[in-house]
Amino acid sequence: MSDGRKKKPEELRSHRWYGVKDLRSFGHRSRTAQMGFHRTDYSGKPVIAILNTWSDINPCHTHFKQRVEEVKRGIWQAGGFPVEMPALSLSEPFQKPTTMLYRNLLAMEAEELLRSYPADGAVLMGGCDKTTPALVMGAVSMNLPTIFLPAGPMLRGDYKGGFLGSGSDTWKYWAELRAGNITEEMGWFGVFSTGRTPPEVLTALRSAVRSAVEAPEVREKLIGMGAEPQSGNAIALRSLLKRESTVWTKVIKDNNISVQ
Repeated sequence: MSDGRKKKPEELRSHRWYGVKDLRSFGHRSRTAQMGFHRTDYSGKPVIAILNTWSDINPCHTHFKQRVEEVKRGIWQAGGFPVEMPALSLSEPFQKPTTMLYRNLLAMEAEELLRSYPADGAVLMGGCDKTTPALVMGAVSMNLPTIFLPAGPMLRGDYKGGFLGSGSDTWKYWAELRAGNITEEMGWFGVFSTGRTPPEVLTALRSAVRSAVEAPEVREKLIGMGAEPQSGNAIALRSLLKRESTVWTKVIKDNNISVQ
C-alpha cells in the first residue's frame, strides 16, 4: 500500500517510455507531440489509462462517450496525464450466444493494455455482469493502482402502481402479451440488478467511485462527475495517484465477504 508520498518522476512506470534519454524514448515523446501534447503535459506526471468499454451497440454504456471527458478532466486536475484506451465492449442485450464466452478475453485485454503501454494507474469504465469482473481481474493481474467507474443501473419501470424488474416480471408479462391481455405499447423494463451489485462489491473493496455506484446511469448526477475539484471522482483520482498497487488487505477482503 502507499505511504502517501508523491513518487519521483524516475520511479514512475511510464518513465521508461518518456523519461529515458535514448532513441526509443525520443520516439515515444515525438509521437506524443504528434498527438498534440506538449512535453510539460506528461513529463514527470503519472500516466493514467482509462479503459473505456463504450460502443454503439452497448446501451448500458451509452453515456460513457461523454463521461470519459469528465474522467480525463478529473485526472488533469489531480495532476496526472489521462490516456483513453478503448476496450472490448460486452453488450449483454445483443451479444450471442452469451457475453460469458468473452469475459476472460476482456480480462486478458485489460491486463495487456495496462502491461504493454505506459500506464502508472487505471480508471476502469464498465457496467454490469461480465464487464465489471473482467476489467477488475485484468487490473488486479497487472497490479496497478486502479479505481472503477460504474455505468450505473437503469431506472426502474412502473406499471399499475407497482415496480417492474427485468427478471421475473419479463416472463410474467410476456405470457400476458401472448395471451392478448396487454399490448406492446404499454411499457418497458428497466434493469437495476447487476448494474448495481458488482460495483457495490467493488465499493467494499475500496476500488469504486461510491457516488457513481449510487447514481442511475441517466441521472444528471453522473454528468460532470470528476470535473469538479471536490467531486468524489476527483478525490478518488488524487488518492489513486498515491497508491502503490491494487493489493487488497485482509480487512478489505473481509468487507467483501460481508457484502456478499
